[in-house]
Amino acid sequence: MWMQAGLVKYKDCNNFYDCTTCKYDLGMSKKVEKGNGISWQDAMRKKPYLNRVCRHSLTNRIEQRACAYDYQCAKCDFDQFFEDVWTTKNKTVPGEIQQIKGFDVPVGYYFHNGHTWARIESGGYIRIGLDDFSLKLLGRADALELPLIGKEFDQGAVGWGLRRKDNMADVLSPVDGVIVEVNANVREKPEIANHEPYGDGWLFMVRSPDIKETVKKLMDDTAGLSWISEEVVELERMVEKVAGPLAADGGYFMEDIYGNLPGLDWKNLTKTFLKT
Repeated sequence: MWMQAGLVKYKDCNNFYDCTTCKYDLGMSKKVEKGNGISWQDAMRKKPYLNRVCRHSLTNRIEQRACAYDYQCAKCDFDQFFEDVWTTKNKTVPGEIQQIKGFDVPVGYYFHNGHTWARIESGGYIRIGLDDFSLKLLGRADALELPLIGKEFDQGAVGWGLRRKDNMADVLSPVDGVIVEVNANVREKPEIANHEPYGDGWLFMVRSPDIKETVKKLMDDTAGLSWISEEVVELERMVEKVAGPLAADGGYFMEDIYGNLPGLDWKNLTKTFLKT
């Protein structure tokens, strides 16, 4: 924001466009309060009207849009709509996807070792869901038991559940934070998660008090790829105990591994891979 307003030469955002928790923004604002310079809002007000663009345009979150409220964002209906509604409803689409023995691992996502994923959205929101490995492993759920908006997640603690017939699997939350949106489509049709685990099959949007600290405890896509490779080796070992030796290269895993090999034992699978 400060760079776009012309007040600093170069400053990349390293806080996911969450100005409310940004130490740099806080430091610059304190300088302004002491009379050392002007705010980015005042700098933008000095520009010609057509160049006074919305702060969400400045951060490339939306296309070019003029500011109609003189940078008094707290009074702006669009700003409130954008933060409260648009950001949570915006469709998430994974870019590049890598694959390990039939399991998809998207680039740009973070992973928790309980087989959940987190994707940082602009403005300090985190979108989370179940990864492709867990969904192929356990198969199509009869129900995803999802908590309501306002529920507080604790990273590494049980956050929700997956039920298939008489079997229940607890799932650990990958992040700390408060749920601000639940995917109602997936609650109604759990199979969406199986079809698009990293897209329309997302489960929650969460507002985290400290995104940087939260992601430190997660694996990025590079580490996630190595981790999934290790999980595949463990799964192959378990499958061979039930079904006998696999092909030399292990082959590729398909949908509903448990459904095709119930001898794997549900509780053993959830304990080994979901850590519950």
